[in-house]
Amino acid sequence: MPKIATVITDMFEDVEYTSPAREFEGVGHKVVTIEKEAGKTVKGKQGDATVTIDYGIDDVSPEDFDALFIPGGFSPDMLRADERFVNFAKHFMDEKKPVFAICHGPQLLITAKALEGRDVTGFKSILVDLEYAGAKVHDERVVVCGDQLVTSRQPDDIPAFIEESLQLLP
Repeated sequence: MPKIATVITDMFEDVEYTSPAREFEGVGHKVVTIEKEAGKTVKGKQGDATVTIDYGIDDVSPEDFDALFIPGGFSPDMLRADERFVNFAKHFMDEKKPVFAICHGPQLLITAKALEGRDVTGFKSILVDLEYAGAKVHDERVVVCGDQLVTSRQPDDIPAFIEESLQLLP
């Protein structure tokens, strides 16, 4: 079954990680968490979830994974300040591997300069940023682009986000 790289750090939107991760694992996919260092515990911004990190970014290669999952919250904004995470995300986009980004998740893809000409959505506060990145922005629950990229706006969109993401995994 596919291995899904999940880039995550403190202040992620709790349910935007926990719900998709539970559903992905529930059908047999392996969800692997990646941050700056393995073994670190990161906390969701709502205080409802904690995640113990499986691998540090220097210990993994994007080639080892079948898909990339970017939960929202403040986590993607913090991760995009680190070029290692930007390059990791860019690899998935360049190689046309599935990428699932919800809420503020697309911020990492903006910094990777990977959204030009792509159909996307995101949280309302980043829609202008997505436009400036050259993306075709849609205000919809879920947008699928090129049978590769799945984006959603907010926690209310999680069921549609999960459904479309699972369609792209074998």
